[in-house]
Amino acid sequence: MSFWFLGLSLICALALTWLAMPTLIRYFIAKKEGQQIREEGPTWHAKKSGTPTMGGLMFVLAATFSTLLTGWLAGQLTAMLWAVLLVWIVYSLIGMWDDSIKIFRQQNEGFKPWQKFLCQVIAAIIFVAIFRSDDPSVGWLYMAFIVFWLVGFSNAVNLTDGLDGLVTGLATISFSAYLILALFQHQYDVAIFCTAVIGSLIGFFPFNHKPAKIFMGDMGSLALGGALAAVAIMVHHPWSLLLIGLIYVIETASVILQVFWFRRTGKRIFKMTPIHHAFEMDGWSEWKIDYVFWLVQLVAAAISVIVLMAI
Repeated sequence: MSFWFLGLSLICALALTWLAMPTLIRYFIAKKEGQQIREEGPTWHAKKSGTPTMGGLMFVLAATFSTLLTGWLAGQLTAMLWAVLLVWIVYSLIGMWDDSIKIFRQQNEGFKPWQKFLCQVIAAIIFVAIFRSDDPSVGWLYMAFIVFWLVGFSNAVNLTDGLDGLVTGLATISFSAYLILALFQHQYDVAIFCTAVIGSLIGFFPFNHKPAKIFMGDMGSLALGGALAAVAIMVHHPWSLLLIGLIYVIETASVILQVFWFRRTGKRIFKMTPIHHAFEMDGWSEWKIDYVFWLVQLVAAAISVIVLMAI
């Protein structure tokens, strides 16, 4: 496949997101549909209340359109491409449902955890069914692992999305790593999708970095996390996500440890979780946290890619 198609995928997604985002922001502002900030979060985040959310709507649509267009032109509309698009779209719809409840009911909490979990599991099971039809040798234990991986990392990225621009940068790094692995394995369908997501995130970043004009919302973060897990499965290196998505793992682990230790002792390990808030409590600016977290993720992802390409 010509690499010209990858350039088309990236530029198309980037241009669509960058050109359409101002209109989406104006629409949300006109409708007074903004994010409600958690009361238990840092007090200085209160000024972000009312900032438009659901920015994920635009980059999900842009990446989807770009993937379908490029996949069609390149003759790469494979079952696996449809499978990852299914995860991408369905997880974004789950997030949109959650975001809508928060916006229209003017509360930070969306629908009930069991409702979100059930929807995530169902979508993951459908992905597994498509994946297994392409590789019948997949056993039941691995199928259960795939469901766990998709649900777990969609929520991990969602937890990480707490600072302006943080997840946008982290996800760009993660998908870039899998783009390299997909090209190395000649999985051009996966590469087309990764390139489209990268382009859409680059187009989204000017509006999402501090001070954010719009947040990606659960619609964006759940889609990114689920799709990352799906891509890791498709390149046959699911465990690589522990390094390529190192920051998501650390953020999630900080929450789990905090809850466990507090219930056990009544004391906290960190000043606040997810752990990016602990750094804020220590006086770090959002930009500093972004830069440091991006660098850690970049180094971890680079090491993972180098090792996987060498073995």
